[in-house]
Amino acid sequence: MQPELRYSGSTAQTGLSLTRNKVLRNTYWMLGLTMIPTLFGAMLGLSTNFSFLAQSPIMGPLVMLAVMMGLLFGVSALRNSIAGIGLLFLFTFVAGWWLGPMLQYALHFNNGAQLVGTAAAGTGLIFFTLAGVATATRKDFGFLQNFLFVGLMLLIVASIANLFFAVPAVSLAISAAAVLLFSGFILFDISRIVNGGETNYVMATMGVYLSLYNLFMSLLHLLLAFSGERD
Repeated sequence: MQPELRYSGSTAQTGLSLTRNKVLRNTYWMLGLTMIPTLFGAMLGLSTNFSFLAQSPIMGPLVMLAVMMGLLFGVSALRNSIAGIGLLFLFTFVAGWWLGPMLQYALHFNNGAQLVGTAAAGTGLIFFTLAGVATATRKDFGFLQNFLFVGLMLLIVASIANLFFAVPAVSLAISAAAVLLFSGFILFDISRIVNGGETNYVMATMGVYLSLYNLFMSLLHLLLAFSGERD
């Protein structure tokens, strides 16, 4: 009986390991594919007139936040279907388009294109480093969950409040905190996949994508503030 039990346990463990590897592999593939609609959205955003934001600097971002939250809830509700994948791609396209105002602002700097590239490279470096740590060590970073959740709530509240007060120093502090927070989310999300805590690659992709998106935005904001060269 004991050999059979050991054999069954080994088989089950092997099956679990294969499932985790499949979810991780599919997540990376899907993450790569989401960059395509993001780029198309960003290109459209570069040619979009966002003058309505100047007329309504508070309502515009809030409405956009509501739209993106609605898409996220749709992806979550349909995560086990093809429609969920379609909504995920739609969300990444809209997210790319919403990069338009910041990219337009960045390109008004003499070194704006270079800073955009630096922010993208920095985002990639942070992602591959933290994903490598989570995958190689297989350590469970679940203990970060409560800290990350509280940090995210505080970040959202601070960001919405700063829409009304528009204090540049606070905006920079929010971006700096976001770099740390979303780096933590990358570590947490990849760790969950590696350790079997997330078995749906659509949801896994969405979580990692959101971290990368916000990480890029925050890095670019900081780079423009401290390294931007105006005419």
